[in-house]
Amino acid sequence: MSLDEALQRLVAGAAAHRIDRTETVGTFDALGRVLAAEVRSGLDVPPADNTSMDGYAMRAADVPAEGTVLPVSQRIPAGVVGQPLQPGTAARIFTGAQVPPGADAVVMQEQCEALDGAVRVNTVPQSGQWIRRRGEDVMHDAVVLTAGTRLTPQALGLAASVGAAELTVWRRPRVAVFSTGDELVMPGQPLKPGAIYNSNRFTLRGLLQAAGCEVTDLGIVPDKLEATRDALKRAADGNDLILTSGGVSVGEEDHLRPAVMAEGTLDLWQIAMKPGKPLAFGTVRSGQGQAIFMGLPGNPVSSFVTFLLAVAPVLRTLQGMDAAGPSAQLLRADFDWPKPDRRREFLRVKLNADGGLDLFPNQSSGVLTSTVWADGLVDTPAGQSIARGDLVRFLPLDALVNR
Repeated sequence: MSLDEALQRLVAGAAAHRIDRTETVGTFDALGRVLAAEVRSGLDVPPADNTSMDGYAMRAADVPAEGTVLPVSQRIPAGVVGQPLQPGTAARIFTGAQVPPGADAVVMQEQCEALDGAVRVNTVPQSGQWIRRRGEDVMHDAVVLTAGTRLTPQALGLAASVGAAELTVWRRPRVAVFSTGDELVMPGQPLKPGAIYNSNRFTLRGLLQAAGCEVTDLGIVPDKLEATRDALKRAADGNDLILTSGGVSVGEEDHLRPAVMAEGTLDLWQIAMKPGKPLAFGTVRSGQGQAIFMGLPGNPVSSFVTFLLAVAPVLRTLQGMDAAGPSAQLLRADFDWPKPDRRREFLRVKLNADGGLDLFPNQSSGVLTSTVWADGLVDTPAGQSIARGDLVRFLPLDALVNR
């Protein structure tokens, strides 16, 4: 199955389980949340004409030539409303202060010379210079943030600038994670022969937290059918999504597949992508309905990339966001890739100082160091080779993780 077809099925399945509960949170505490209702401005921003510079407010017509001297009639700091400006005078004014009625220009202090009770203007001002007009950023009742927006620091600042002290957001997705495999050991414990440290548990938990999820970590589940079924039932209780990595195969020690089928429904897909290939998608019954189940490949890079490309769209859909990921950038490949795979490949690359892309030398799905070194993926169509200098589709990792 192509990745695009798989994504269509995943998004359609997630849409049937969309989160329908909203919460009201303070704007201070809304970072990373997803808006459930648009934010409209209750005022013009700025609310009045103000100056963008420290300097002097005046009538441009009162300064016909450089060196004109005007008496200073008032001083206007930010937060103080000045008096109407009398013709032939200037007002000392500071950044952010309202421009007094009658003034139509501000001259920055560097172009002025302060005298005793007056100012010499060493330039000829133009009407409107250094004045921020009322409503030039936001007009009253304008929509500044739409429903489905993930709230970034700058979005919170914008909401605050229009007076929004609270925001209506969707409940966070609740995701249960567990690992299966008697070979898995937690860091800090002795590593016996045949054992490996459970890196996927840390990667997936971190990716879920970065996506704004509430994570329930059920730890490592023994390779036994009843233990796996019990873990699934506990994971389905109160969660929107159950996420695992590895163990969804047909071997005698792979109990996840029969356990999911016993507790719900399961589809096993072979996705035409590299790294990553096996993907499980289904549901697990709970007392409150159903939780989505997704089983990722066990190799650490495959698990990481499959999360970015397949799980992240599901999480976005659950929260009412656009499921699509970030748009690809066309950048220059500073490497050769002469032997393409018959599957669509996602190559780990890094931006170099010349604006091109360097390739990590080992593209194996088990080389987790490549995911730390890289700052993006090159989306390469099936069967397509790459020659040095070709333009390729670059997907930044930070955008994939935080979209």
